[in-house]
Amino acid sequence: MTSAPSHTLVVGVVGAGAMGSGIAQVAAAAGHLVMLGDNQAGAVARARAGMAKALARDVEKGRMTPADTEALLARISDAGNPGGGFDGFARCGIVIEAVLEELAVKRELFTSLERVVAADCVLATNTSSLSIAAIGGSCTHAKRVIGVHFFNPATIMPLVEVVPAITTAPSVTDAVRALVASWKKTPVVTSDTPGFIVNRIARPFYGESLRILEEGIADAPTIDWAMREIGGFRMGPFELMDFIGNDVNHAVTSSVFEAFYHDPRYRPSLTQRRLVEAGLYGRKRGRGFYDYSDGAVRPAAIEDRVAGQAIVDRVLAMLVNEAVDAVHLRVASPADIETAMSKGVNYPRGLLQWGDDVGAAEILRRLEELQAEYGDDRYRPSVLLRRRVRDRLPLLA
Repeated sequence: MTSAPSHTLVVGVVGAGAMGSGIAQVAAAAGHLVMLGDNQAGAVARARAGMAKALARDVEKGRMTPADTEALLARISDAGNPGGGFDGFARCGIVIEAVLEELAVKRELFTSLERVVAADCVLATNTSSLSIAAIGGSCTHAKRVIGVHFFNPATIMPLVEVVPAITTAPSVTDAVRALVASWKKTPVVTSDTPGFIVNRIARPFYGESLRILEEGIADAPTIDWAMREIGGFRMGPFELMDFIGNDVNHAVTSSVFEAFYHDPRYRPSLTQRRLVEAGLYGRKRGRGFYDYSDGAVRPAAIEDRVAGQAIVDRVLAMLVNEAVDAVHLRVASPADIETAMSKGVNYPRGLLQWGDDVGAAEILRRLEELQAEYGDDRYRPSVLLRRRVRDRLPLLA
């Protein structure tokens, strides 16, 4: 698939879990024939049943007609169990894998797919944190391997990170970006670095909030209140970690930390690790930072706006610094970084613009004050932030 996308393109999806079924539905809604496969018996049937239930709600709300939903589901076919071979994907122009987040599993999968797909079939991975170059390294033709990171739920979230590896052909990147846009999604192109855009830049939202909690500056309800009511975020960090799953959030932080050779900016939290070790993953287990059992009462926040503003200021300085450093290290363009953070994690504003609104000099002052107090390299200001302050230039330049 090295040209402009068309509805005649057959899309393959490996993995019929929440992400895979969502991606399959998005592609089918755009008019493509979709081959959906999973190595678990009955997984595709369950995925189709889940789609039918979700689409029935769209019919009830007048967003679709019964005929539309029937046609959409008819475009999704069972590719068969990949464990028995990948012949069901032979017709595909692009295959997107959404399987277990383990490098060895993905490498083996792509090696097997290469044996049956056409020479110009794109092999795309929905990984959120693994190296695209490492996944493509198992392939004979690594130039066709690329990352297409959807956000959950794929049918609703507009952002897709398009991640070319150093071996990916530019024509493949262009074609995949055009394909994603034709699916009414918002593509951003990011370099193949740990966490890509969103999972890299968002780390301080969780990590610095956890530090504030661990230091006893404020409890979880108070931090959540401050970030929602003063910061304008849709969810507070502890609410969001419980929603995502502390196991998932901690794993992503640990992966980024290790991939950056233990850079202290991404150091995981021992508090969150203990929750994971205890099986307290959040909503899906009934307890995380909060208790979700029947009748449980959430502790009240201390609604002190002065103290709350200090919490927001500290976390925001870290977030803006991370966004500026991503520009400095050419992770993505400033425009794509702003789009990713507003559409991928629903931040109230793009972080570069937010930093300009607060003032780059003020962001720098906060970071230097924190670094002087803690003596911790996690608070080191980006060299680009220093340069922009020195030259009196905006961060969103």
